Amino acid sequence: MNHTTPPSSAGAGADDPVTESRVITVALVGNPNCGKTTLYNRLTGRQESTGNYPRVTVAVAAHEIVHRGVRIRLVDLPGIYSLNSQSPEERVGRDFIQEQNPDVVLNIVDAGNLDRSLFLTTQLIEMGCRRVHALNMIDEAHRRGILLDTEELSSMLGGPVVETMALKGAGLDRVLDAIVDMAGAESLPTPMVIAYDKHLEKAIGRVQALIEELHPGSMESKQSRWLAIKLLEGDDDVLMQEAEHDHLIEMVRRQRYDLARTHGDQAEIMIADSRYGFIHGLLAEARKVTPDQNSRMSLTRRIDRIMLHRLLGVPLFLALLWVMFETTFVLGAYPMDMIDAGMAVLTGWVDGLIPAGMVHDVAVEGVLAGVAGTIVFLPNVVLLFLFMAVFSETGYLARTTFLLDRVMHPFGLHGKAFIPLVMGFGCNVPAIMATRTIESSRSRLLAILVTPFMACSARLPVFILFAGAFFTEWAGTVVFGMYMLSIVIAVMSSVLIGKFVVRGGYEPFVMELPPYRMPSLRTVFFHMWDNALEFLNKVGSVILVGSMVIWFLQAFPKDVVYSTDYDAKIAALQAEPQTDARDEAITLLEVGKEKEKLENSYLARASIAITPLFKPLGFEWKDTTAIMTGFVAKEVVVASYSVLYAQNRDPDSPGLRAALANAMTPVTALAFMVFALLYSPCIATIGVIRREAGGIRWVGFSILFSFSLAWTLAFMIALAGRFFA
Repeated sequence: MNHTTPPSSAGAGADDPVTESRVITVALVGNPNCGKTTLYNRLTGRQESTGNYPRVTVAVAAHEIVHRGVRIRLVDLPGIYSLNSQSPEERVGRDFIQEQNPDVVLNIVDAGNLDRSLFLTTQLIEMGCRRVHALNMIDEAHRRGILLDTEELSSMLGGPVVETMALKGAGLDRVLDAIVDMAGAESLPTPMVIAYDKHLEKAIGRVQALIEELHPGSMESKQSRWLAIKLLEGDDDVLMQEAEHDHLIEMVRRQRYDLARTHGDQAEIMIADSRYGFIHGLLAEARKVTPDQNSRMSLTRRIDRIMLHRLLGVPLFLALLWVMFETTFVLGAYPMDMIDAGMAVLTGWVDGLIPAGMVHDVAVEGVLAGVAGTIVFLPNVVLLFLFMAVFSETGYLARTTFLLDRVMHPFGLHGKAFIPLVMGFGCNVPAIMATRTIESSRSRLLAILVTPFMACSARLPVFILFAGAFFTEWAGTVVFGMYMLSIVIAVMSSVLIGKFVVRGGYEPFVMELPPYRMPSLRTVFFHMWDNALEFLNKVGSVILVGSMVIWFLQAFPKDVVYSTDYDAKIAALQAEPQTDARDEAITLLEVGKEKEKLENSYLARASIAITPLFKPLGFEWKDTTAIMTGFVAKEVVVASYSVLYAQNRDPDSPGLRAALANAMTPVTALAFMVFALLYSPCIATIGVIRREAGGIRWVGFSILFSFSLAWTLAFMIALAGRFFA
């Protein structure tokens, strides 16, 4: 467990010593998009993933802080709308509160959308847990003309109510004070009672009485009432837990039937109506809205008229993506050149510092060649995540989900699957984990299987390398085209998989569209910083080790039997008078010797053995080597080329791009880019597919399907190139 004091920006006991041995466990509970994880980050000083779209948190995060001498363990639960069992997030949240019994529940609500946010609060009230309520984004509520009486709300909700602005760090001190006070309180304030229909109340009473009879002394009255309500709501998990009590299940079935027959509504509808009635009455007392607010169309709606337009919406989305990739390539070129020059100076310095020998060759031709060939793309990766952070924080990413739903639905994917797909532009691993937010098992499995086709940031260096070498004038557009191709392939693959492999019907799609917000510079910066660190971590681990392994495999064995005596021929030529023809002949012999040595290395032997599989695509053994190493991590593809083309390179020799341009045609380069985009998930992605899809068979299917598709498309490109040539 990590320990920290709250960040100084919160002003919450930054130097408080620990004066009590107890640890207060606080569960952060709230709707998606209410600023819950942002508040958690502010309180703990950490940087969990946030975004202005629903269900960013798909796992539980925990961290300890100290406030007023008390250790507080904050647990960030997934964003949920209720405590039912309709989604994995709802089950995780409810089970944590029930089983872990936190000392305090910090209920974060969107101050501008209390009609929706308080529905979850009503269920927390019925659970009887100690609560502190944070009215988050109160500044937005004020701008919309909403005024809230916090004292009245506190009295009616039965727990402290604190106004907060998580993005600015306002109100955090008061939240922590309220948590400590609530955890130590001997008596709890009594909230208003949620009044149900009298027939529903009688049904709850009958079921509650039988529960207490079946579980004597094991639960308090509030717990047995909560269980009775969940049973009458038809909660699948709760019904399963009580399945051994046939008499109880039969009573619940009969009560539900009687309520539906006499009232014309299912019991869960009646319960929800009563909760919303409670919320309506509460807000009538504690909320005031300025008269002109309801008649004035919000800025969000005015922007949505354009961005979600039936005809203009998709072209605008594509235009923004094109700007993102063009900017990534054009602006990224300047720092790329500086990093490239810096790595050249470092390589030259190390070259002169270490005496000739194996250590020198490993350092210069292995480690530095591989690392330098990859780290140069850091600016492009940072710029890509800058755009992704802005799209997320402004709320536009959620709208692309809604926008593309009508495009994706006929192909077996609804718009909610687009958020994991877009996350795949960053990394396929968290993107596949984000499919947990999709309730339908069929749609979730489809999204898991097609997400690896999305062009992750690890593939970006490959695209930039080849686009810069072969399509210089249209490099940004070519990279944009590769990302568009990844979307098209993902969608079309979902059609094939949905039709022949994962059959089933389609589900309706409902998603909240959050208001547009100005992105927080702090959040955007940390989003970029985290991803830059992740990229550098891979450079310092996977790529560094991979470069060394590749160098050793291509440098050995040393005792190569050459087809001719190169050394003797070179010595004979060197004894002759110097002429241009003599120097050219010596150079050709040196190149021939190095080529033959490389082709007899362990690496070349392994690559040449499987190169016939890729020969129809126009790939040579060096390309095969890059493909093989890319199975480990796609970043290693560029490192492999850097090492393979770094051998015996003098300062005047061409760089990696020029070397590649001399080694293959533009058609072959395009075929390789498409193949690298599609051919297989990396090892980390394979691991998460196995875990999330539930078996090794889906891993095997994913690898075989993606490899076959990549080979077929690359072959079609190579065939078309030969035909038109």
